[in-house]
Amino acid sequence: MPEKLETLLTEQPNPASARIDQLSTLEMVRVINSEDRLVADSIVPELPYIARAVDGIVAAFLEGGRLFYIGAGTSGRLGVLDASECPPTFNVPPELVQGIIAGGESALSRATETTEDDPAIGVRDLQSRGFKRGDVLCGIAASGRTPYVLGAIDAANEVGAMTIGISCTPDSELSRRASIAITPLPGPEVIAGSTRLKAGTATKLVLNMLTTGVFIRMGYVRGNLMVNVQPKNAKLLDRSIRIIRAATGVGSEQAAEALKAAGNSVRAAIEKLVNEDKNNG
Repeated sequence: MPEKLETLLTEQPNPASARIDQLSTLEMVRVINSEDRLVADSIVPELPYIARAVDGIVAAFLEGGRLFYIGAGTSGRLGVLDASECPPTFNVPPELVQGIIAGGESALSRATETTEDDPAIGVRDLQSRGFKRGDVLCGIAASGRTPYVLGAIDAANEVGAMTIGISCTPDSELSRRASIAITPLPGPEVIAGSTRLKAGTATKLVLNMLTTGVFIRMGYVRGNLMVNVQPKNAKLLDRSIRIIRAATGVGSEQAAEALKAAGNSVRAAIEKLVNEDKNNG
């Protein structure tokens, strides 16, 4: 039987913000900031599960699999955001990490969250992407009970795919159904039930770790340098040159020339300059 919403941690009233509407603006934002400080610590117990998920996604990628995020509302938007940032950051194809949100693309800017109550729509949206056994599905639901997400997780489990569940409620339905459960518990929201706040921040931190960790393991980061960045505009071109300089010790002009000669591949430019330095040494 589905858990009653009123019993969920994410729906509980927060004593720390009980009088927030009566506070001065400065006091109000101090309460919000104080509650936000709890978010990072809530991730700490989940680090072993996040690491396990990273290694599982890497294994899937090495075998030709893909990563899919699926969620509704804020959770869906966060998944789409993380997926959309992978190509410019790591120079990977957009098909490798994909975000699916209940209600489709229009739901990114205008809430259409009624579809989140239908598990069959979650299944349909996942299958429309050609999801298969070798792929990974990460379901995101702060409450851990969103039918749209649970339907997709069940479908992914049925084909034998790896499933990850990110929620902010203890012992949630999502955590029980996913093969890897990641459950940070930042506690009740400043505005009761508004999971775009602490739960949303916790989710974003977890997603940051997943894809960043995966592409570090895949060799797309050298030291802490973003060597797979795409220099598609002036800012990214400047960053690319600075990355080459930091990795090789050459000047800006030589770095720019190496980047151009390498077809705008930062990684290739670095490798060429490093090899040349070894040969000359």
